[in-house]
Amino acid sequence: MTKAIMLQGTGSDVGKTVLVAGLCRLAANKGLKVRPFKPQNMSNNAAVADDGGEIGRAQWLQALACRVPASVHMNPVLLKPQSTTGSQIVVHGQVRGTAGGRDYQTLKGELLGAVMESWEEMCDGADLVIAEGAGSPAEINLRANDIANMGFATRADVPVVLVGDIDRGGVIASLVGTHRILPEEDLQQIRGYLINKFRGDVSLFDDGIARIGDFTGWPCLGVIPWLAEAGRLPAEDSVVLERMARGAGRALKVAVPVLDRIANFDDFDPLAAEPDVEVVMVRPGDDIPADAGLVVIPGSKSTISDLAAFRRNGWHRQLDRHVRRGGHVLGICGGFQMLGRTVYDPDGIEGAETEADGLGLLDVETVMEPEKTVRNVTATSAELGVPLSGYEIHLGRTEGPDCLRPFAVVDGRDDGAISSDGRVAGTYLHGLFAGDAFRRGYLAGLGIENSGTNYRAEVDSALDSIAGKLAELVSPQLPGFEDLL
Repeated sequence: MTKAIMLQGTGSDVGKTVLVAGLCRLAANKGLKVRPFKPQNMSNNAAVADDGGEIGRAQWLQALACRVPASVHMNPVLLKPQSTTGSQIVVHGQVRGTAGGRDYQTLKGELLGAVMESWEEMCDGADLVIAEGAGSPAEINLRANDIANMGFATRADVPVVLVGDIDRGGVIASLVGTHRILPEEDLQQIRGYLINKFRGDVSLFDDGIARIGDFTGWPCLGVIPWLAEAGRLPAEDSVVLERMARGAGRALKVAVPVLDRIANFDDFDPLAAEPDVEVVMVRPGDDIPADAGLVVIPGSKSTISDLAAFRRNGWHRQLDRHVRRGGHVLGICGGFQMLGRTVYDPDGIEGAETEADGLGLLDVETVMEPEKTVRNVTATSAELGVPLSGYEIHLGRTEGPDCLRPFAVVDGRDDGAISSDGRVAGTYLHGLFAGDAFRRGYLAGLGIENSGTNYRAEVDSALDSIAGKLAELVSPQLPGFEDLL
């Protein structure tokens, strides 16, 4: 019989994703057939699963931790925000439609069947499934028809462990408050809690653990310190963009404007892992650094509205000055579309605006089309002649004279475009910097000659390190791990 555990947080960004990944690797290292599962995710950081379709990048990472192919059943419902009030709904990897927040609350009840189908798929043949909640179960105003937290846990009868983030403060109140407001049916699923991101002498929190126990009766199943290795893993939540600037005073500065609907921003993690590269996430209201050697315009869930925001920030003028100074520009996916002359959306797929002037740095035009391209690819860099791999998740077709100078060749067809002077380029390929050979050659063209980082090995090493620490820190009472610790 398959064992299971679900980590739910007292709030968002408490570290559930990293802990699930670490526990997955711990179980895999012990020889178990382990699978990750997140019934509902909300993120524009998506991956292409090995069985086709979109899932959250976090579940892709957790599959890597399990050493198994990623499946759409690891994240059966993915919400991709595309406006302040609505999201694209992806079910079993395929777009189901769009819905506003209130409409989605009604729709959730219909999606529980899809969630349970995927749950059964993940349990089939597995020794252990480790599930991750979303947000917090304490959001009791959303409890009706819930599929993300306790609604799923009670239906599947999965034991729950709460995760509290002590680094942000108020962890005692958040745990005790969660106990106070949850209905009895939900409380019956909770087996205990983990304290995450602790800094300093753990014994100083002994009294805190005792008081939490007095109020809730829950056991503490581990106090996890601040895991520096987590910084070497791809990030999922957009909340981390507030603190993603990495490196200082290095040989190459890479500036990334943070778009309102930025997507797949973990594309830049391999660059940030390079010892001679500084990645600066440029927030709205800030200027693109004048000393940046490369500006990368990232993917976007809403190209036309992000183009408007790009101009409101004055980044278009700063980007023009950057190019006149001899700087390089790369656009990825939506960023590629933004670099062209015009973006057309005749069917209003992204919204009411059906046409927008692009930034005009590439001689191409984009037409949005209803059919979405979702696939993993292997390719060859047209300029460097080295292999690269990545994935495509996009709407739209981009054509124009600069496409005669392609960025890459994918399955015998050209992808992307390069300007006549070679300084501005665009591509639909996400994840291209994760390929060591391509990244090394690309950076060499920007003056970084000593790039020797093996990015995937670094991620794998970080997972093993986190797993090793968790093996020493979590209690043998942790559901599913009784015979492993």
